Amino acid sequence: MEIRWRLRMAAAQREVWTGAQLKRLLSDRAGLELSSASISALLTKQPSQIKLSTLAALCTALQCQPSELIEVDTSPAAMPAKTTKDEPRAKRPGRAGAVRHRRFER
Repeated sequence: MEIRWRLRMAAAQREVWTGAQLKRLLSDRAGLELSSASISALLTKQPSQIKLSTLAALCTALQCQPSELIEVDTSPAAMPAKTTKDEPRAKRPGRAGAVRHRRFER
């Protein structure tokens, strides 16, 4: 599953080009005061988490739906390839730093 943050695109579609414009809309339409740094981060990076109240304020300010800000790809994720016995132990996933007791080695 992949999630894409599309705030920049949704804002551009509404001719909101700068962080200052978005900050003004958030304040005027939604009553939310965010710092310039927070606005900039929302516009330039995909957040790892977002408060529902912030998401609702963004939707109110831009007059859009959450689905216009967050795009979710629900197609199944590719499964990792299985390791073979010929592959060295150090390269096997999940085996880094594995402890083996001497009496069990052959």
